[in-house]
Amino acid sequence: MITKNKIGRRERSNKAGYLFVLPYALLFIIFILTPVLLAVVLSFTNFNAIQSPKAVGFLNYIILITADETFMQYVLPNTVKYALIVGVGGYVLAFLLAWALANLPKVPRTIFALILYSPSMTTGIAMTVLWKIIFTGDQTGYLNSWLMDIGVINEPIIWLVNTDYLLPIVILIGLWSSMGVGFLAILAGILNTDESLYEAAAIDGVKNRFQEMLYVTIPSMRPQMLFAAVMQIVGAFQNGQIASLLAGNPTPGYAAQLIVNHIEDYGFIRYEMGYAAAVSVVLLLIVQIFSTISKRLFGEE
Repeated sequence: MITKNKIGRRERSNKAGYLFVLPYALLFIIFILTPVLLAVVLSFTNFNAIQSPKAVGFLNYIILITADETFMQYVLPNTVKYALIVGVGGYVLAFLLAWALANLPKVPRTIFALILYSPSMTTGIAMTVLWKIIFTGDQTGYLNSWLMDIGVINEPIIWLVNTDYLLPIVILIGLWSSMGVGFLAILAGILNTDESLYEAAAIDGVKNRFQEMLYVTIPSMRPQMLFAAVMQIVGAFQNGQIASLLAGNPTPGYAAQLIVNHIEDYGFIRYEMGYAAAVSVVLLLIVQIFSTISKRLFGEE
């Protein structure tokens, strides 16, 4: 029988745990929870960062849905395309690459993993310099020069101004830099799968590597799959830096304008902080919806 004294000692023993959690809890409250709550509050105001905020109720959200043609015609469709290709497509690509690397010996696996992971560590400025050299809009650009040499085009294409090519370029760069922490988590999960599970699966009738991946690898690493999915989703929706660094903000013809670029446009260029906060809250809700779907797919009871 558990006495009150034992319960009291157990509660007192948790103080050390609370002390360890305290630094993270403080940082979370200061740098994540507080900004989110402030954004929600500001989204119901008219705030220009100079004068005091004035309450306007749901006006910012009404304008966003009914009157912001740029958001509805360009920003939202562009963001959905980018998120589906870079988020979902990048996630599938990360798993396939990690699964392929897991079948290699240790030394080449480490080398290729570093090669695939290194673009995600590249700073925005370095990334912009690299890709601007490739997509320079004259004959000195690497892509233009190569296409002219093989006779595909007769004159240079101004890649970063042409609205037909700008979003595909941003998506391409997004995929190139999407093999980040989620990719490493998937690779670690595959490498740490219990070998006895594969032996048991072979006895039960699993005959090839694809079936092993489907019936053993994926079910045994659901936590890593969930972590990678959430990281990929958040990264896809918050990655507006590529377009703004390559083509400015707003991008030409809003061809590659994403929700993050829209927030920066209204918040730091037009100083309509209340409206920018409303857009950021909508972005938060979209990310939460996709994160919930990921938890339903890969979460455990």
